[in-house]
Amino acid sequence: MQAAIRAYRNLLGAYPRDRVPLDWARTQNNLGNALARLGKRESGTERLEEARSCIEDAWHVYKDTGMDQYDEEFRRRLVAIDRLITERR
Repeated sequence: MQAAIRAYRNLLGAYPRDRVPLDWARTQNNLGNALARLGKRESGTERLEEARSCIEDAWHVYKDTGMDQYDEEFRRRLVAIDRLITERR
């Protein structure tokens, strides 16, 4: 997971949000997924909070480009992450 996180972080530099927003959003979403998976294995909330931020940022781009068909999936994932964060506090 840590290698995937590093790879997605590196890819974000290749896909500037202002030039290729959907490529950036896909990569940001994948980074969020990897962070969430790793965060589920850990006892703290730091990675889960970072995952939530990444996924939410990606969702904003999807919404801004009119891709509302993904709204429910994003909502569901954010609720699940929020639940884990709340349980650990």
